[in-house]
Amino acid sequence: MKLTGELFGDKDGKGINFASFEKIASQIIKIWKSTSIELAIVVGGGNIFRGREKTIRVDQATADYMGMLGTVINGMALQEALERLGAPTRMMTAFEIRSVAEPYIRRRAIRHLEKGRIVILTAGVGSPFFTTDSGAALRAIEINCHLILKATDVNGIYSSDPQKDKKAKFYSKLSYEEAIRKRLKIMDTTAFALCQKQKMPIIVFNIEKLNQLGKILEGQPLGTLVS
Repeated sequence: MKLTGELFGDKDGKGINFASFEKIASQIIKIWKSTSIELAIVVGGGNIFRGREKTIRVDQATADYMGMLGTVINGMALQEALERLGAPTRMMTAFEIRSVAEPYIRRRAIRHLEKGRIVILTAGVGSPFFTTDSGAALRAIEINCHLILKATDVNGIYSSDPQKDKKAKFYSKLSYEEAIRKRLKIMDTTAFALCQKQKMPIIVFNIEKLNQLGKILEGQPLGTLVS
């Protein structure tokens, strides 16, 4: 599951709203317990720092590393919320910050999942110039996931931002080729290309419908399917 950083912010998607972490964690716990799924979560950091904004006058690599640190902060808060509700978790980082998390090791991540732990993956891929969407695609493929779930603040993929364009067209299904050709910004091209190569399906849905995740796993239509 990919959770964008804006989901953890205030109404404008900025800052840290601990109530948002608690709300999302409680919904994740319910689904995790009721479906017996193995769940890995990749978190973004856009609520804290978005290094790709054009107004920021910082070297791109430096800005990306700063964004990765933002994902670690979000990961720590989500881990705290999940464990407070009784879920066993492990947080892993793409670069070493041993004081707060384990370094990402593929086999160790798989083992944590097998033991019933929710694995929180932070710091993207550990290298600049890659988004956390690419990180989610890469990690999903590495640890043998069956599906990527991307939670957003809208109901799926649209032709443009539905919060700004009332005429935006909603897509219930898309091929990888269509998503790339139409330059749909819900995920970056690298992420779509990785998923296309490995035939990894993606479902984009509204975080408010997280409690209906069981229906998604049963194959019922909810959000947008990219396959």
